[in-house]
Amino acid sequence: MSQNKKKQLSRRGFMGKGLLGVAGAGVLPSLSMAREEELRSPAQQTLRLGLIGLGRQNNGMMGSFISIPDVEVIAGCDVYGIKRERFKQRAEAYYKEQGKKIRIDVYENYHDLLARKDIDAVVIATPDHWHALIAIDACKAGKDIYLEKPLTFTIREGQELVKAVRQNNIVLATGSMQRSYANFQHAVRMVQKGRIGKISKVYACSGGPPKPFDLPAEAVPADLNWEMWLGPLKADIPYNHELNPPISLNPPENEKLWGAWRWYKETGGGLTTDWGAHMFDIAQWGIGMDRNGPIEIVPAGYRDTKFLTFNYSNGVVVTEQPFDEKESRGCKFFGSDGWIEVTRSSYNASDPSLYPVLENEKDITGGGGRVHHIDFIDSVRRRKDPIAPVEVGHSTCVTCTLGNIAYELMRPIKWDPKNEKFVNDPEAEKHMHREYRAGYRL
Repeated sequence: MSQNKKKQLSRRGFMGKGLLGVAGAGVLPSLSMAREEELRSPAQQTLRLGLIGLGRQNNGMMGSFISIPDVEVIAGCDVYGIKRERFKQRAEAYYKEQGKKIRIDVYENYHDLLARKDIDAVVIATPDHWHALIAIDACKAGKDIYLEKPLTFTIREGQELVKAVRQNNIVLATGSMQRSYANFQHAVRMVQKGRIGKISKVYACSGGPPKPFDLPAEAVPADLNWEMWLGPLKADIPYNHELNPPISLNPPENEKLWGAWRWYKETGGGLTTDWGAHMFDIAQWGIGMDRNGPIEIVPAGYRDTKFLTFNYSNGVVVTEQPFDEKESRGCKFFGSDGWIEVTRSSYNASDPSLYPVLENEKDITGGGGRVHHIDFIDSVRRRKDPIAPVEVGHSTCVTCTLGNIAYELMRPIKWDPKNEKFVNDPEAEKHMHREYRAGYRL
């Protein structure tokens, strides 16, 4: 293909009408409409949801879940009083507009929400350090779970969560919503069908590791239970508004930034887990390493290693590396016969035959969060695994965490993905889990 043609396809993101006739892997359906129609007919028993963690992420997801047919959001939980009130007001306003009389309850302690017999499933979007404990308790309470990525804070937590899900026959969906995007699905389909030949490497651009905590202490808001926010964290972390961004109800003003706990070693995993949980996830999916993982991890900065590197048993090398000048969050697969690069808003490939045939211009960026949420609800009804089940979410999370462990030790580490243990490395083994504060245990 000529350079001019490549540029033309790249600019269009293959959404232009000129690509509708290109031979591909078949027509992509309008995913959200198709799945939603399935849920509408026949009428289903109502599923009742409780949301745990009512910050920016769940505030956004609530609008999706609450509008799925035969789903009712009836309870919310957060350690911040004003966020509980925002949730209550939004839910009540929605149901009033729909002409429904549904009682909305809010809780500070998630145990009170899990004790509700009328709640079928929970949507957990707390800071990462609370994921495992809340999800395992939800399993024991018999609640199905939509759990935001990264699945857990430590590798040991993930292992215990997988056990809890399977032992209690729980449907758990990982919030890896890119698996429900049409463009990521098509890219993975092309790679797995061998359409670009044998894969040698993947660039998965996500960003770097966390940094040491350095935020100054501030006065804790009167309606925020900071001790409960800290939960199992052993590190002495002072309150700072960037960790749990404030909001306003009058005038209405939502969070202006994401919780900064993501960016610090003591409270999160940096971009390695925040965006890596999306991009390494797509990379592993494409190269057939779901429920598996790398065998060697080399941190950027070690000797002549320029990028965080994951080596796999099938010979594929995945690096945390940009593939365009904008450093777009996405993946680029390199095969012996071509390449494919994909982000949330684009898809580019080395040959026109690698593009899909489209029913309409929006299909390729269709799907995403809404379809991912519908898939969870559908999976709960059918008692089947969703598109991103617990084992897949766990294996992706392990890969991200291994990257940060390699950064922490600043040397290569070897991993046995089948047995989920380090290879002859007692120092690395100490990073399988983090010690909890007194009163908490896994």
